[in-house]
Amino acid sequence: MDAYLIDAVRTPFGKHKGGLSQVRADDLAALPLRALLDRHPSLDPAEIDDVILGDSNGAGEDNRNVARMAVLLADLPTTVPGVTVNRLCGSGAEAIIQATRAVRAGDADVVVAGGMESMSRAPFVMARPDTAFPTSLELLPTQLGWRMVNPKFPAQWTASLGACAEAVAAEYGIGRSAQDEWALRSHERAAQAWEKGLHDGYALPVGEVTRDESIRPGTSIEALAGLKPAFSRDGAVTAGNSSPLNDGSIATLVGPIELASELGVAPLGRVVTSAVVAVEPQRFSVAPVPAIARALARADLRPADIDVWEINEAFAAMVLSCLHELPDAVGAPIDHERVNPNGGALAIGHPLGASAPRVIVDTCRELRRRGGGYGVAAACIGVGQGIAVVLHVD
Repeated sequence: MDAYLIDAVRTPFGKHKGGLSQVRADDLAALPLRALLDRHPSLDPAEIDDVILGDSNGAGEDNRNVARMAVLLADLPTTVPGVTVNRLCGSGAEAIIQATRAVRAGDADVVVAGGMESMSRAPFVMARPDTAFPTSLELLPTQLGWRMVNPKFPAQWTASLGACAEAVAAEYGIGRSAQDEWALRSHERAAQAWEKGLHDGYALPVGEVTRDESIRPGTSIEALAGLKPAFSRDGAVTAGNSSPLNDGSIATLVGPIELASELGVAPLGRVVTSAVVAVEPQRFSVAPVPAIARALARADLRPADIDVWEINEAFAAMVLSCLHELPDAVGAPIDHERVNPNGGALAIGHPLGASAPRVIVDTCRELRRRGGGYGVAAACIGVGQGIAVVLHVD
């Protein structure tokens, strides 16, 4: 049995300490879930077999299984279960993959899958002291990156994500100007997508937040060039060519084609196959490459078959490194005009658990605008993993 993305709703992605920062993380997770069901009044919520959400943090208001909390906060029947999965930046894609597997296996007929993250509301935490009467305590932020690092890990494994992406890009000769140019492209295309109404009926206004808040339509290559390196003294990665910290959530309805027929809608797309891989932690930025290669092989597809590529832009250095390596990995060049055609996370934002499902849905929506075809959605994942999903739209 094939599994389809039937429909999807997301919040706009709010900037750090921006318009969504006053929304509790568990309430944020519930918003698109409730909106998705309101769009399909003929669907009995009690028929939902499971709600699967990706969440990278889980240290604050999203603790204790935020998917189940979202079910309750969205006023679904208490009989609807929920589970939260964590594959860091691939968490929401993992949620969709698990949902499609359940449908294909016949274990579920209706699943809601997606992801959420409130980076603005990520709490500070502290380790339990080793002594009975400690003289000092250290608070650690949980928004992003390593904390309470195990000393058994080599230092290169636990370097900052930006420094790791920068080092890999330097190996390939990808410099500051190329990274700034890609960042500018992302902002320009993301702003144009909103102006064209491409997100109408998909992005759910939340209070006064009606658009992705991190997009800077007025930025310029000169403004980006003026920013200081963020991770090393003479480095190329800056705040301008890195994805920002964001808040946001997304929910997709997953089921067989019969569910779309029952609801009277055309499905967003079919999930063909997926792949997840692991590499050395410090080389996480190019982990999407072997994931994409494996997924294409499983689907028996070649690069020429792919109409849209969505690669989550954690850093410009990261996506450019992937585009540098992909031709050798898949045996053919990649048309850059088909990559992130409506901008990426550098502009749209990167609320960790919600980012990978966003690129999956954006792939389907762009394929439908183009009349159908195959697409690939991929993301890098901290601690050295990559994930890729192949999609098809009739």
